[in-house]
Amino acid sequence: MKKLLMILNPRAGQRRANRFLPEILRLFIDHGYVCETYVTGASGEATEYLSHHKQHSYNMVVCAGGDGTLNETIAGMLAAGMRCPLGYIPCGTTNDYAASIGLSADVQQAAADIMEGRAQTIDIGSFNGRNFVYTATCGAFAKASYSTPQVAKNLLGHVAYILEGVRDLSTIRPIHMRITSGDLALEDDFLFCSITNSTSVGGILKLDSQLVALNDGKFEVTLVRNPTTPAQLSSILVGLTTQNVPNEMIHFFSAANLHVECDTPVEWTLDGEREPETDAVTLDNLHSAVRIMVPATAHAAPFTSIEEEAEL
Repeated sequence: MKKLLMILNPRAGQRRANRFLPEILRLFIDHGYVCETYVTGASGEATEYLSHHKQHSYNMVVCAGGDGTLNETIAGMLAAGMRCPLGYIPCGTTNDYAASIGLSADVQQAAADIMEGRAQTIDIGSFNGRNFVYTATCGAFAKASYSTPQVAKNLLGHVAYILEGVRDLSTIRPIHMRITSGDLALEDDFLFCSITNSTSVGGILKLDSQLVALNDGKFEVTLVRNPTTPAQLSSILVGLTTQNVPNEMIHFFSAANLHVECDTPVEWTLDGEREPETDAVTLDNLHSAVRIMVPATAHAAPFTSIEEEAEL
């Protein structure tokens, strides 16, 4: 019999996965898996549980929760050296990464797609040695992802993040940054910095899917300069709204690794979770570090190559 570990965050989103847990487990059992279930009770528990189960041989790990649960699960799998496929049932508020790879917002359909889909390699980021799945951001709106109350997230979804971010605009100060990546060197005052492996970040930043590949060994980097005139602010808003980047106020490029230095310590957000302040960051792309299940009919656009379906 094949072994499957199910990790459930019972507080994610509107607790949708909780209501269908018996049906989801029954589905996995019908596909030949013996299921072990771990319900998280606090931040970091999924990573801790997986990292201490190196001796267990699972044929698949499935996590149900938001982007933070996905982050913790992948961190734990990498720490334990697990190379089995990962299934993701997105049931958080924004589910940015799930949307990027074509996962269903319906938890039962997402579970079915795990059983009937294919494994696809994806890149993972390293932020001063800490793993992140799809985004490292700082500056305007970055704080909103973890400071927005859960009740507001449940009721308003993306709008809650935007409202929280707008509240911070009057107090946001530009960050003087020096960014180097290979032969590229930039230095300026920036309002926002985003290093991503996704087509959407918190409903605020959206990228053309034709510009993004989730397994090409590179991040997409967006740097928004600090506007000093109404015309420059307009250029920023138009660029982000129409996805017309780069422009005079927005730097946009791809990089496998980069180093960021700031004049003062800066607070970052990794996959929607707060990271302590730091004035220097090294980011590396861990190429094809994880195999994640995607629907068999998933569009090939976010990937540079399609992995052959394997026996799971």
